[in-house]
Amino acid sequence: MQFNATPRSVQGTSASRRLRRASRVPAIVYGGKEQPVNIELDHNEIYHALRKEQFHASILEMQLEGKSHQVLLRSVQWHPYKQIVMHVDFQRVSADQALHTKVPLHFTNTEISPAVKLSAAIISHVMTEIEVACLPSNLPQFIEVDLSKLVGGASIHLADITLPKGVTYVAHRGDANPVLVTAIVKGGSAEAADGAAPAA
Repeated sequence: MQFNATPRSVQGTSASRRLRRASRVPAIVYGGKEQPVNIELDHNEIYHALRKEQFHASILEMQLEGKSHQVLLRSVQWHPYKQIVMHVDFQRVSADQALHTKVPLHFTNTEISPAVKLSAAIISHVMTEIEVACLPSNLPQFIEVDLSKLVGGASIHLADITLPKGVTYVAHRGDANPVLVTAIVKGGSAEAADGAAPAA
């Protein structure tokens, strides 16, 4: 995905306010061997880009002063109650340098899983994204979690799915095998509590 940026020479709170009144968004790009660069973006363009999931989990092509730069979206600041983008951070990406980023989980085959068809279970998405480490060329837009064999009262852990080639999970708080999704049966409890794996 591509987006356009222009250099931002004036900084400070007042300058940022003037930019936003002109439908521009202050931003910064950092990382790599170059110095951080203050940039500005068109609000309408970046607002619509941010509504697309792949913009949050893809290597982006930033067009700046006639050159293309590979970057990754790092953070977005929104207005507290208006649909206004206040500030955006991007990180430069090097083809030969591993990066850490979050990738969304896509849950498939929910409607045909035994948990739903036979047990009328409530499917609880314990995690909707995971942090991974990989080279930019291996970064997936999403990771699929197949629920076709999930039974009522069972859970799917990270170890139960296959990560794309070249992608590794970045564990947090020592949890190397977190629960991703659980099938809660009315009147019962999900086996996530005792670490049970889903039935084959």
